[in-house]
Amino acid sequence: MPVNVPRATDGTEARPGAAWAAGAVTRIGLPAPEPERPEPPRGAGGRDRRLWWFAGAAGSVLVVGLVVVLGLTMSGGVDPLWSRPEAPTDVRPPLARKCPLPGSSGQAAPGTPSPGVPGSPGPTAPGSTTPGPDPVVPPAGPGQPLSGERTVDPEAGISYASYGAPWQPWLTVWSAGTLEVPYKVGQHFVTEREYDGFSDYHASILSAAVPAAENDALTFDLECVGRQVATDVRTEYYPQPNRMESIRDGRTTLGGRPAWVSVFRLHFKRPQLRATDELAAVACIDVGRSTAAVLYISIPGTHREFDWVVEHALASVRPA
Repeated sequence: MPVNVPRATDGTEARPGAAWAAGAVTRIGLPAPEPERPEPPRGAGGRDRRLWWFAGAAGSVLVVGLVVVLGLTMSGGVDPLWSRPEAPTDVRPPLARKCPLPGSSGQAAPGTPSPGVPGSPGPTAPGSTTPGPDPVVPPAGPGQPLSGERTVDPEAGISYASYGAPWQPWLTVWSAGTLEVPYKVGQHFVTEREYDGFSDYHASILSAAVPAAENDALTFDLECVGRQVATDVRTEYYPQPNRMESIRDGRTTLGGRPAWVSVFRLHFKRPQLRATDELAAVACIDVGRSTAAVLYISIPGTHREFDWVVEHALASVRPA
């Protein structure tokens, strides 16, 4: 770095190239040399300028990107983030949502008996459960029970009596109503063929398994589940409006298992349909799973000679 050269105090010029030596100043009368200032490192100013340039370029790219995204959003090219549908907050089965266990979210310890069954807590006092239906002796005529044969529904966890002609095996899956109970196993026969030009009307004995508990819980509110399924049958499977004549509705046991059974006759009218009433039964059975077994029996009023099948089939239920 350059060295400051002071003038002499006697008016003479100092020798060219003279410089103060390092160390303490010893010459009296001469001004003290200015302290040397360190020269900034070479290239430091250029590096700062490059950093500012890169920061400005990055900011420009961000601004351009935001402008492009906003333009696509306003023009309908993409969905705005805030318009995306919210994730479902309740993924429990419909019956578990409609019938949570009292004082809980529906989860219970495995092996806990259903509310209302004798020996378990619930609004119904112990001993109020009625015994299962008595065995029915079928009257003479068609549709007799087939000796030694049973309809087995392993998914539902139950079996029940099989019947002869005109009853035939059920070979389809019927899932109707709000609860969409999937009836896959059973028997039926057609009572009115193509009554409206394309639909058949049936007598039926059908079973299904319907999720009734949350996650892997092995208990549920049996009364609530039974009433919900029966209501779903009445409101979704039959002409509206209809009038219900209740025959029985309450807790019982079927094959030694806790059950809620609703038996009723519905009265209705539908153009071109000869049947104006139907005897129906809906049984929800606790088989010790997270699903309830459902047995649905329907006998149109045009075939009342088969009404005995309702009580006979209910009495024949056994765990599978």
